[in-house]
Amino acid sequence: MKIANPKLADEGKKNFVWAKNHMGALDNLARKNGRSKPLDGVTVGVCLHVTKETSVLIDALVSAGADVKLAAANPLSTQDDIAAFLATEAEVWAWRGETAKEYNWCVEQVLANKPKIIIDDGADMHVAATLSGVKSVVGGCEETTTGVIRIRALEHEGKLSYPVIAINNAKTKHLFDNRYGTGQSTFDGILRATSLLVAGKRVVVVGYGWVGKGVALRAKGLGANVAVVEVDPIRAVEAHLDGFNVMSIEDAATEGEWFITCTGIKGVIPYSAIKEMKDGAILANAGHFDVEIDTRSLVEQARSVKEVRPNVEEIWLPNGKRVYLLAKGRIVNLVAAEGHPPEVMQMSFANQFMSALYVLKNHEKLGQRVHDVPESIENQVARASLESLGISIGKPTKEQLEYAQSWKI
Repeated sequence: MKIANPKLADEGKKNFVWAKNHMGALDNLARKNGRSKPLDGVTVGVCLHVTKETSVLIDALVSAGADVKLAAANPLSTQDDIAAFLATEAEVWAWRGETAKEYNWCVEQVLANKPKIIIDDGADMHVAATLSGVKSVVGGCEETTTGVIRIRALEHEGKLSYPVIAINNAKTKHLFDNRYGTGQSTFDGILRATSLLVAGKRVVVVGYGWVGKGVALRAKGLGANVAVVEVDPIRAVEAHLDGFNVMSIEDAATEGEWFITCTGIKGVIPYSAIKEMKDGAILANAGHFDVEIDTRSLVEQARSVKEVRPNVEEIWLPNGKRVYLLAKGRIVNLVAAEGHPPEVMQMSFANQFMSALYVLKNHEKLGQRVHDVPESIENQVARASLESLGISIGKPTKEQLEYAQSWKI
């Protein structure tokens, strides 16, 4: 086990309690489904962002009997107080500021403990388990868009050796976590880093999937003039009808002031576009990996790179203009802030918890492929979330249910 500072455990516990008090859906489902200790004796390997919200999921897994081994899903996203708290009830290899080599080493330590279930965010642990031939794994879950894409690629190449539940595909995940969670937390990170005014800024959102929709919506709500860069024609039409200017990255480069990537795809802001940006442009990434902005070329070609605020680097270009790179191009809401709010993460992590139980029970008949979250779990998570928010809804009548399944008027 390796963490930054065990003495931070008390502070971590306070933040855990704060998150748990706002994650009633996960807490209630975990207590209801964990009483019988369904994970007793099961080693669960976890590769998630080590945040206060994640600590509530880890606590739920431990309460259900799991032997949890935890590594971070990003070298810069770990909250060291949470890692210290979790180290009191699980084995943890995570600290803020890991090098790439250390990050991979942490994932390897978890896999060395031969987990039976893997819960991942970004698929680094799934990929490492698959390519290194870890035989103990019978199934797992994947949290995010990027990770699901990678695991489907493993499946298509015939390399996936166990079933994986695509948590990101759940309506109770991507409709809320990706849109409302990332929308809010991305600006939380940008504002903590820069302390600048959003109103009146020309904000360019690159990508109009669920994350891009959320970021664009929040930018608009804060008073920004928003443009969307999109290569998918359907999403481009949608962005236009939602009231946003739609353009190419080449055209946006000369007009924008803030640029936020939301695609999960490499190189969506190329260096050629960065060179055309206005002096003082701000670059931020809301995607899982630090590949969406061409930071390598940016740094290699720079006259100078200097940190001017925490998580803000001033980079002078050869043409005499400056750009400001936030969080080194890594996921800004987790590096410069605390990630998604607990009220959103309660649904995502309730899906993780319930799907982990499901895949453990059903892995033999699921096959070596990617599966959606079962509808029964989706409905449980949604109803538990409503209950935690104090909201009650009605039920369709028998007549309405029959009408919905009939061709008769």
